Amino acid sequence: MIPRASEPLVRELLRGFPIVTVTGPRQSGKTTLARQVMAERPYWSLEDPDVRALAVDDPRGFLARCPEGAVLDEVQRAPELFSYLQTHVDADGGMGRFLLTGSQQFGLMSGVSQSLAGRSAFVELLPLSHAELCEAGQAPEELDSMLFSGGYPALYDRPVSARHWFPAYVTAYVERDVRQLLKVQDLDAFQRFVRLCAGRSGQLLNLSSLAADCGITHNTAKAWISVLEASYVLFQLRPHHANFNKRLIRSPKLYFHDTGLMCWLLGIQEPAQLAAHPLRGQIFETFVVSELRKGFLNRGELPLFYFWRDSNGNEVDLLIEAGGALIPVEIKAGQTLNRDFFTGLERWMSLAGDRARAPTLIYGGEMEQERRGIRVLGWSQLGRFEV
Repeated sequence: MIPRASEPLVRELLRGFPIVTVTGPRQSGKTTLARQVMAERPYWSLEDPDVRALAVDDPRGFLARCPEGAVLDEVQRAPELFSYLQTHVDADGGMGRFLLTGSQQFGLMSGVSQSLAGRSAFVELLPLSHAELCEAGQAPEELDSMLFSGGYPALYDRPVSARHWFPAYVTAYVERDVRQLLKVQDLDAFQRFVRLCAGRSGQLLNLSSLAADCGITHNTAKAWISVLEASYVLFQLRPHHANFNKRLIRSPKLYFHDTGLMCWLLGIQEPAQLAAHPLRGQIFETFVVSELRKGFLNRGELPLFYFWRDSNGNEVDLLIEAGGALIPVEIKAGQTLNRDFFTGLERWMSLAGDRARAPTLIYGGEMEQERRGIRVLGWSQLGRFEV
């Protein structure tokens, strides 16, 4: 098992809450982490039909089997259990009793927020970060290999290739989640939709264009985006509200959580194809934004991430709110520093004034330096990014 950066956070939260809920995409390592942290407690998977039937039909009897607590895996599969969990932990009064995991935000978050408010802390566990892979000595040395493989743990703890693992992953988990949440019948259209989304990662989300290209309605596209968000396949980045005397773009940007999945959906078969791929810049931007989000989440911090773009095309790829200040981050896939890389940051800094802090350029090269008051980080130094 590759040690997870969020393990100390989970252990700390268990000392102060009766329940800790770990959420994230399927196969991101939630079960492994939960069983590592609570190795001495019983483990129950609610994916198992027999276990789920017991939990739903006799919830009091089920929880009576866990007098000291337990790991309850994929607990959104038995939402009836949440109210009984509330009564159980209130009567017990102890901390660190249950560690819940779940892969669907809709069922899990609504159940926990309604029945377990104030009783459960939350940790989002995304696929392995580059920093975690480096710590374990398993990080790909080349950028294109990192982009191609992504961070799902299965690709690093067993002898399986990305191009063989991702098709099985999409069939077994993503499409199953869609059936459970929306009862989608036309899987061909949905598969086409997910691939179109992959081609738009790092771009403004235009639901009308996406729906037209896929041959579905605007409302269907909106619902499918929500499902992909709920299943931790992708996320949206909102535009920052401060206008700095400019007319702003209001549409969000779309990003995948994992570039390995994104590359497979785009039909990329090997890392060498990335060197000249027309979407390499978008793939790299997706990688950087996702990696920075992982860093915040692994520390238990809320990533207040935005982007800025005005109607004249001026933009900053990422704005991070921290301590009342705004940290602008520009992302460039090129391996050679270019004077044009700094233009967007300098323009935004002149507009933002006192609100701006620590402007940063992250690029596809290796050198760490400072230029004209802007810190420059190579892709492999992302783990050292601090606000």
